[in-house]
Amino acid sequence: MKMKTIALVCDGMADEPVQQLEGKTPLEVAKTPNMNRLAKEGKVGLARTIPPGYVPASDVGNLSIFGYDPKVYYCGRGPLEAANLGIDLKEGEVAFRCNLVTVDGDRLVDYSAGQISSDEGRTLIRHLTEKLGNGKLRFHPGNRYRHLAIFQDSDAAESLLKTTCVPPHDITSWKVSEHWPKGPAARKLQELMEASKSILMDHEINQVRLDLKENPANMIWFWGQGTRPKIPTFWERWGVTGSVISAVDLVKGTGRLAGLEVIEVPGATGYYDTDYAGKAKAALKSLKKHPFVYLHVEAADEAGHNGDLRQKIAAIENFDRLVVGTILEKVESLGEVRIIVIPDHPTLVEKRTHSADPVPFVIWGHGISAGGTDRFGETSAKASGWMVEKAHEILPRLLTEETID
Repeated sequence: MKMKTIALVCDGMADEPVQQLEGKTPLEVAKTPNMNRLAKEGKVGLARTIPPGYVPASDVGNLSIFGYDPKVYYCGRGPLEAANLGIDLKEGEVAFRCNLVTVDGDRLVDYSAGQISSDEGRTLIRHLTEKLGNGKLRFHPGNRYRHLAIFQDSDAAESLLKTTCVPPHDITSWKVSEHWPKGPAARKLQELMEASKSILMDHEINQVRLDLKENPANMIWFWGQGTRPKIPTFWERWGVTGSVISAVDLVKGTGRLAGLEVIEVPGATGYYDTDYAGKAKAALKSLKKHPFVYLHVEAADEAGHNGDLRQKIAAIENFDRLVVGTILEKVESLGEVRIIVIPDHPTLVEKRTHSADPVPFVIWGHGISAGGTDRFGETSAKASGWMVEKAHEILPRLLTEETID
């Protein structure tokens, strides 16, 4: 039987010491007996998932964990999400992530428009297509607040790619006027974002949301642009098949480009209420078919962006109990197996944004020597003395090396 490799990614789990927690991090105070077991029986270290000079974002971090050097393969977030939606980007087309957000005057109140439902979001994006779409711009509905805009103007592609756009989850409660796109296509993007306000606000969905005292989706926000990526598959690189399990389009899109099977799990929401155990059970089932599975959970990242310390700790504990714990309950039936647990980047709950700091990770299983630490967290990872400067090198080692000391 071919060795099984399981990547368990708790998005945004890492953090900085929090004053309210007496200088500990959310991970260090959370109850995580299963990750602690992996730390005691496996090998703990720190990994730099965000190369120097790169924006600390999930597209960069997940590329690294998937084993792809961002310096070689980074293409922007939009194209990765387009891949999951089955959009075949043509030469000269630029894909942007298009959030539905809530603004109040000059203030960005909510990067997710109150975690708007997918049905509502898709209806609003189709309405925008009717009002703003044309031969050079089309919108594609995604999930909840996460959608796409494709610019089909090859003459403008270079200027669009050179324009700097800020992720909306990094500027919650900040002034919109200070964070508009900057660069050669900034005016075009800003005009479209401004034009979306009246179109969205007049829609009956937002009128109902206001009546229910829910945040309206009253503007779009462009960011994460890029062009069609060229990524070799897992089979081409290592002769391995696999699957990816996530509620997030960019992770699923990366998996598709890597030649992995995308497994949809009912109840996987990308938020606090996601079906953790359902994802773990789907991963175990997938391992009967494939030797590799990549399981991603978004909840801790969302809690960090919301500045919700209680929910971040709860998300980490749920990940440990319902994902890691469910996997470990069945691990003996898998034969030779290796597990890596790692976040893609820190999401700082006090600052409500990402950080490029190295993240703690643990590897466990066949051919991996024990490190002997009793606790998985930022402090123990730093104390281990094992620093991986290029996180994209970890997974290839797990897939190909007989032993890892």
